[in-house]
Amino acid sequence: MSSFPGSPHLIKGGIVVIDPNSGTVAQIIPLQYNPDTLSRTLQVQGVGEKADRSEALRLRGPAIETFKVDAEIDATDQLEVSDATAAQVGLFPQLAVLETLIYPASSDLIANNNLAQFGTLEIVPMQKPLTLFIWSQKRIVPVRLTEFSVTEEAFDAALNPIRAKVSLGMRVLSVDDLGFGNQGGNLFMAYLQQKEQLASMAPAAALGALGINSIA
Repeated sequence: MSSFPGSPHLIKGGIVVIDPNSGTVAQIIPLQYNPDTLSRTLQVQGVGEKADRSEALRLRGPAIETFKVDAEIDATDQLEVSDATAAQVGLFPQLAVLETLIYPASSDLIANNNLAQFGTLEIVPMQKPLTLFIWSQKRIVPVRLTEFSVTEEAFDAALNPIRAKVSLGMRVLSVDDLGFGNQGGNLFMAYLQQKEQLASMAPAAALGALGINSIA
């Protein structure tokens, strides 16, 4: 049965994995249900408490911004329509696709182990593709996952999880982290410029709104 034609199209938040140099999309992970809340913190990058007085108003770089979302995942709808994957393994695929974002690939682990076995003295840490957190067109930001927890709340007869809550903590990667010469740095700058454009749309106020006539 088709939905009511006048109902609004629900835009989902989610995570996209891209190649940091070419920007080629490797993976798209939409959230099944948009979380009710999105928590953000911003840590100011000042020059330090013991800085010279002439440095008091200076910033070392962009604020360190973090996001936190709690997403719900439920296999009930899939099970009601007899989805074969959901019936066989429940939510394991949806959980695994998120969890592998914070694991190195097994092939990279094996390759590094082989290098170590052959006496390689310096092994370069394994690199993952660039992760983007997308929450509308105004928030497309490169991030590093810093916190990941899962609460599995219901199971089928084979103990496959069929309902779960996933808590994701993410740190925005700025040009301080990525530099200006790649897609991640470009996306951060676009995000910052979007903030500046939105700030210019904020309504102006007079000093009288604060109960004063002048600052002297």
